Amino acid sequence: MSKQTRASHPLYNLLPTEIEGFDALAELALDVFWSWNHATDQIWRQLDPTLWKLTQNPWVVLQTVARDRIERVLADPVFRKNVDELVQNRRQSIETPAWFQRNHSQGSLTCVAYFSMEFMLSEALPIYSGGLGNVAGDQLKAASDLGVPVVGVGLLYQQGYFRQVLDTNGRQQALYPYNDPGQLPITPLRQANGEWLRLEIDLPGYSVWLRAWQVQVGRVKLYLLDSNDAANFPAHRGITSELYGGGPELRLKQELLLGIGGWRLLAALGIQPEVCHLNEGHAAFAVLERARSYMQETAQSFEVALAVTRAGNLFTTHTAVAAGFDRFDPALIKQYLGAYAEQNLGMTVHDLLALGRQNPNDSSELFNMAYLAIRGSGAVNGVSRLHGKVSRQLFEPLFPNWPADEFPVGYVTNGVHMPSWDSAEADDLWTEVCGKNRWLGATETLEQDIRKVSHAKLWRFRTAASRSFVDYVRERFSGQLAIAGAPPERVEGAKHLFDCNTLTLGFARRFATYKRPNLLLHDPERLLRLLTNPQRPVQLVMAGKAHPEDQAGQALIQQWMHFIRRPEVYPHVIFLSDYDMHLTEQLVQGVDVWLNTPRRPWEACGTSGMKVLVNGGINLSELDGWWAEAYTPEVGWALGDGQEHGDDPARDAQDAEALYDLLEYEVIPEFYTRDEQGIPTAWVARMRESMARLTPHFSTNRAVSEYTEQYYLPVASAYLARAADKGAIGTEMVNWQRDLAQKWSALHFGEVKLETDGEQHVFEVQVYFDDLDPASLRVELYANGVDGTPPERVEMAQVRQLVGAINGYAYRAHVPAGRPATDYTARVIPQRNDVAVPLEAAHILWQR
Repeated sequence: MSKQTRASHPLYNLLPTEIEGFDALAELALDVFWSWNHATDQIWRQLDPTLWKLTQNPWVVLQTVARDRIERVLADPVFRKNVDELVQNRRQSIETPAWFQRNHSQGSLTCVAYFSMEFMLSEALPIYSGGLGNVAGDQLKAASDLGVPVVGVGLLYQQGYFRQVLDTNGRQQALYPYNDPGQLPITPLRQANGEWLRLEIDLPGYSVWLRAWQVQVGRVKLYLLDSNDAANFPAHRGITSELYGGGPELRLKQELLLGIGGWRLLAALGIQPEVCHLNEGHAAFAVLERARSYMQETAQSFEVALAVTRAGNLFTTHTAVAAGFDRFDPALIKQYLGAYAEQNLGMTVHDLLALGRQNPNDSSELFNMAYLAIRGSGAVNGVSRLHGKVSRQLFEPLFPNWPADEFPVGYVTNGVHMPSWDSAEADDLWTEVCGKNRWLGATETLEQDIRKVSHAKLWRFRTAASRSFVDYVRERFSGQLAIAGAPPERVEGAKHLFDCNTLTLGFARRFATYKRPNLLLHDPERLLRLLTNPQRPVQLVMAGKAHPEDQAGQALIQQWMHFIRRPEVYPHVIFLSDYDMHLTEQLVQGVDVWLNTPRRPWEACGTSGMKVLVNGGINLSELDGWWAEAYTPEVGWALGDGQEHGDDPARDAQDAEALYDLLEYEVIPEFYTRDEQGIPTAWVARMRESMARLTPHFSTNRAVSEYTEQYYLPVASAYLARAADKGAIGTEMVNWQRDLAQKWSALHFGEVKLETDGEQHVFEVQVYFDDLDPASLRVELYANGVDGTPPERVEMAQVRQLVGAINGYAYRAHVPAGRPATDYTARVIPQRNDVAVPLEAAHILWQR
């Protein structure tokens, strides 16, 4: 076939790129900015309204619609002018200095590499499961809005997470539709010469080729790797087949590709991040590859390379129970990383395994990815204030003898990307009151702005959202029944279910036992009475998936389905199958009350309830995760006593009764108590307080700006300082750490003296340092905090050398006598200006 023939053959010319204006359409379609800025919706709707409604995927619309249709609409001067203006606006918004450029352009931060196993950006790119991907996607979008220099790194799954169908018996069936890359809003990542960028990763006995893809997310780029390369053996092409599918070996392979492959991809692109942000421990192998890369650049040892590069790594943990961490059999680690450790890192398999173990010498201990992430990072954080505390307890084994309050885990409470989750009605209201650029920077004025909205306007806004939601529910549920083979009369009846004037409760999340999705079913008859009260009816929308291997979670879905199928229940409760991002959007925009009932403290954050805030929904939730710090009586309702009770069935029963009481005596009456204009004034007042106080604070604007100022900027500075002079500081650190390890056991206290003169206690302690340098240590008095206050730490001053002692000194400190002297204990800890203690030096000696 000649070049001429090949060029004109339709097989080789699928996209009508020769049509003037098509490139502009493609530019808009391939930037998922459309997932939160809906200015382009009218374009895709005009090209193919049916396909746009079904897919919400501009790239699918653009590839599917007929060539003559594209030519015809582009020939319309009004349409073409609109397209050109949208392209110009897009380019201008990318080039215009944003919050980061206006506030931090002089800093040392030029790039943050954000590694995550999943990203939830749009239903058009289904490479997510739930909460973790939600956080990752929303933070990328906010980084784009705020101009924070972030690149995302993840995997492109051929099937993604499973899709849910409920059979006639209410049993969950898992489907795995293929993600056709040609139908996704992604492009192959190509080198300057046009060659597709591919990476070769060595695994035991073979190598795997990885293809690289790019997703444009406004100002931000997300890079994805997949193993479905024709050069791979069939079994290896499926490594990136499913998200969270397969067994431990497949999971390990995926995490190797993400961490090691992801860092190599950045290197191949010439990207040199100061900060590597690990979104959960799945990506922790990036720690090793970053150190290896530094070793190659500087000829330093792995120890020095890790000491330097870890300063630039941030580990965010989302796990609230120890069993949630990825752990691998030592034999698997040896099989897949043994040669990498010895040949690339210059270390033994034993030393590699030690990075993921509490006890390095316990050959049976599993390799914990969270431990590797901690030992390879310069900062660690949880995702809510309560989760920070829970995480400090989870990581206690790594910091023996340290008080829990001093375990090196901070927190940044998650937020959600409000423009991605607000309804059209909410967007109109917030734009009118707070301006179109309200989510492009600081949010300090939004609280006062939204308080100015009248009761009547707020209630009209909510009732409009309710009408839209009921229309959606009827259409989706009738379609769901038709697909399931329900009788025509039942399908038709579903088109008339629900009422926009009825109080609507929403419960949607992963069906797992700790989330207690069946708490409302504790007393089915009482629930039924609440739902069917003719004067004050209630309607309930349920949704959620259980993991295909979680039989207990699937049984919870069946319990609900059996309850719903009772004739007297059916009009009042529906279960919408295949809980995904699009369904989430509709639920959070339309429900009046969002229910959340986990066992505290097993919900690390729980961002779903944040999404209703911008839409005027109100939360009724267990005091767990974000709600533990957000709740006040003016903004919603709280379940539980704020304490941990494990999985005690008696406590579940108490919480169920409390939930029924809240609904019966507070929530329902408040919704139906109306003034002469038909406005539930107390309800609207609560709604306003929730919108004003909580929406700005629990947005990604606040979360990403906190990450930037509290972590990214200082982490970048710390890394650059350590990396200077080919890691000179890192070499000093390693020598200092070795010195501590070798000589710490000889350190000991001598005599302790105490004097109290009425107003203060005077402590004097003797410390014998043996061969350790006193300047590298800190001697201090420590007392636990009281009533939630931080611990009290008072540095003791060196007052004299002890006569006849080798390297022995007396230290003294004065503390107020308001507390008993017995509250205070002397201790010695490492001290070095450029080291995070105890994260990088966990030695501690207490005076006994």
